[in-house]
Amino acid sequence: MTDHRRLTAAPDTRADGTGDLRAAVVHEVLAAMPGSVVFLRPRYGPDGQVEDFLIEATSREVVDIAGRRGPELTGLSVVSAYPGIEATDLWHAYLGVLAGRDDPYQGELEYEESTAGVPHRSRYQVRAARSQGGLVVSFTRLDSGERERHRLALMQSLGRVGWVDRDLVRSRITWSDEVYTIFGRDHALGPIPLEELATHAEADDRPLMEQAVQGLLKAGQPIDQTFRIRLPAQQMRHVRILAETENDAHGQPVRVHGLFQDLSAAMRAEQQILDQKRSALIQLSLLTAERDLAARLQNTLLPVPQQQLHLAGVTVDVAYLPVQEGLKLGGDWYSAIELPDGNALLVVGDVAGHGLDAVATMALLRFTAKGMAITGTPLPDILSNLNTLLLHSYERQLHTATMIMAVYEPTTSRLTWVRAGHPPPLLLRDGHAHLLPAPEGMLLGAAHHPHYATATLHLRPGDHLLLYTDGLIEQPGESIDEGMARLAAAAQAASAGTPHLLDRLLSALVTPTMRRDDICALHLAR
Repeated sequence: MTDHRRLTAAPDTRADGTGDLRAAVVHEVLAAMPGSVVFLRPRYGPDGQVEDFLIEATSREVVDIAGRRGPELTGLSVVSAYPGIEATDLWHAYLGVLAGRDDPYQGELEYEESTAGVPHRSRYQVRAARSQGGLVVSFTRLDSGERERHRLALMQSLGRVGWVDRDLVRSRITWSDEVYTIFGRDHALGPIPLEELATHAEADDRPLMEQAVQGLLKAGQPIDQTFRIRLPAQQMRHVRILAETENDAHGQPVRVHGLFQDLSAAMRAEQQILDQKRSALIQLSLLTAERDLAARLQNTLLPVPQQQLHLAGVTVDVAYLPVQEGLKLGGDWYSAIELPDGNALLVVGDVAGHGLDAVATMALLRFTAKGMAITGTPLPDILSNLNTLLLHSYERQLHTATMIMAVYEPTTSRLTWVRAGHPPPLLLRDGHAHLLPAPEGMLLGAAHHPHYATATLHLRPGDHLLLYTDGLIEQPGESIDEGMARLAAAAQAASAGTPHLLDRLLSALVTPTMRRDDICALHLAR
């Protein structure tokens, strides 16, 4: 093993003290210089010839072939630190510059050192100039390994990756700057020996790390594992360790090359994704349960999607076509019953919105309206009471609704009807279709004191009346008036054959790919 002796230069004992001042200036100047720069002070033998150089000062960024930095180099003998240098052209160039013959010198140096039978070759560009009785020497490493380190420096910082190099023969270990950052360690403390690395791991990870390090150092078994490291500030990091050995002719490890990668951010992101996925699954489960409950409630309230009823001497065809896509369960509904006095009650309504709340509001309005009608409450009063009900009894969410109610008296063939913001009925008479004039009536849940007016119509034999929700006439890019005109035209075309008029009307108007809302329709034929 090479003896890296530290030399002490003979003190400069000039009477004026300029020697100490110049030495201080040299140290200060080199400390501020970038790159690898050293100041060499010559050592003379008894015959007056230069026999060695003392590394008296260095720049902060200096790194030599062995990975030694400034503080480790200061005070070293050049001859002992770099065996064989006296036989190189560089040594003779140093002597020439010092003698003033080749000042300054610039050239390239290939330097090879063998450790434990493993050769290491490095190539440098060297510049030497005489100054202050010594040499200022700068050197830039040109070999491919060093160039590769420079290329990867930015990638290491961005990828939170640092390298470690351990000389097992000389018991030297070198860390890149990023490794110090990963471990939260001060550069002044130096690297952590591999044998002590496990002491910085979480308790559960220590046995596995100790086993991995021992296998690496004794048998050359590579490491590629992630461990939890506890920093001095008690912060925990997930650090991936990749390491392999360089072996001698007998297969014994003599050098370790490794990488440390901070995976903490990736681990946190992975955990966040898992948490979000778990939250999404829970939310999906809740939404699915809500949809199923709403569907069951809707099916219970409106169990028959299409049927024909005979009430008070008239025939009523009913069609109910819910969209039921995802959670878009709507609040459309209908009622068609015979009242105790023999009259027929016809109702079509539409609650704004979709989902469980809309279905619950629909149930509230449907059964309340039916109950008041059975007890003989006038139609305008029914709408006023329903409006008050929406305004004052719904705490979860404010809902609005449109609605049309009609009572047909078979003894007089008179139809009395009211509306709350709902599209007016369509009358088909003598092959001509037109919309009935709409009486005053604001939608439910929009104002505290709305006025609801009634309208009457005497139905003749052969008349057809259609009550419907806006899902039947709405199409993207089309106004409500255009939709109503399209409804009237389709009804007039369908009246050519009166049987199954509602079926033909739905076939003409409803396009499955264009539908955005539920459809509810009542067709009354006299």
